[in-house]
Amino acid sequence: MTKHLVVVAGNIGVGKTSLTERIGARLGWWTGYESVVDNPYLADFYADMHAWAFHLQIFFLGHRADQYMEAARDPRSAILDRSIYEDFHIFARALHQMGDMAERDYLAYRRLFNLVVDSTPRPNLLIYLKAPVHILMDRIRRRARNMETGISPEYLALLDSFYDDWLSAFDLCPVLTIRTDDLDYVHQSNHLDTVIERIQEKLTGKEVMEF
Repeated sequence: MTKHLVVVAGNIGVGKTSLTERIGARLGWWTGYESVVDNPYLADFYADMHAWAFHLQIFFLGHRADQYMEAARDPRSAILDRSIYEDFHIFARALHQMGDMAERDYLAYRRLFNLVVDSTPRPNLLIYLKAPVHILMDRIRRRARNMETGISPEYLALLDSFYDDWLSAFDLCPVLTIRTDDLDYVHQSNHLDTVIERIQEKLTGKEVMEF
């Protein structure tokens, strides 16, 4: 049986963890999750982005590299709820543009990022989840994480624009784009069936329409 590495990408609140959990459970895949509850920097970062941006990005880079290596060692196929590439192309870029990551920190981080990425396995598929900013804001409010209360629509819109830039040139593996505003794979099993069918088609090289 062919082993696959699938990574899920997308903006904050778009549904990455929910999809990862359900695909892992349905297909018996190894799952890796973004460090949120046990992250020693995240709350400080949201309270003062300028002071903690570099620390947070370094933590995430190491955390995700560990996940990629663990996924490579596990005999099962694996799905991760954020890609390592987003750390630099989306989040570090946004922090740099907003002035929350100094130029020297940004350049040092980019150099380390490139070294780490060169040593991690390439995914077989990137699933890009997408939803309008107002939907993301509503989901963030409903999950009510105290550390996320400072997230603004403007910040999410900036991240969204960077996703468009990044994916327009992304060529490491096939990309499956899924809009999650009208898709409920949490409560509707047939919606999850459809997503899994598209994933399996994409992994076997079939052309798949975005949905």
